[in-house]
Amino acid sequence: MLWLFISINMEVIVGLKKLPYKNLKALIGTHLSRKENDETIELIKKFNKVKKRGYLTKEELSIICKWKAPRAIWLIKKNTPTKIISVTKKAFKTKSEKYKIELLTGLKGVSIPMASAILMLTNPKRYGVIDIRVWQLLHKMKTVTKKASGMGFSFKNWYQYLMIIRYYSKKYNVKARDIERTLFNVHRLYQKDVLYEK
Repeated sequence: MLWLFISINMEVIVGLKKLPYKNLKALIGTHLSRKENDETIELIKKFNKVKKRGYLTKEELSIICKWKAPRAIWLIKKNTPTKIISVTKKAFKTKSEKYKIELLTGLKGVSIPMASAILMLTNPKRYGVIDIRVWQLLHKMKTVTKKASGMGFSFKNWYQYLMIIRYYSKKYNVKARDIERTLFNVHRLYQKDVLYEK
């Protein structure tokens, strides 16, 4: 998995400046982002049909990989088209978030962050992408207490994150993706060090 490669070869620097917010609600209220970038808008439009159809093709999974974590493409290509269709069909059909993640991460090259990208691009109303930036920001705000590095996520980490972004998406009447993007942008705004150091 990509996160494993990064964690072995790089040291994570959790470098955020002091955040001038008492809580996550104040931070989100100040920085709420409702504007999607053009590339992601196009991908969401493209993958809208996937939700209706009920599965991903190998080409579509490769597109998501190139958007989220291009270095994993060599692993993604090892999945057969039949397996990708079968796994994603089951994942999109089930209501169990745990089973969704188990199925998707059963594909070669699909880590929890990649699985979250698949879910977000096919359903941005209900899902956001989990990554190092959003998790580090949540940790800095003491909204989550484990994995300060923002790497090596378990299902429990992802589910906790999902509940947080869904809570705020409901509170502000926006998509889960809007909350995730807000957290990502704020991390970039207050980042004082590089994310990774060799």
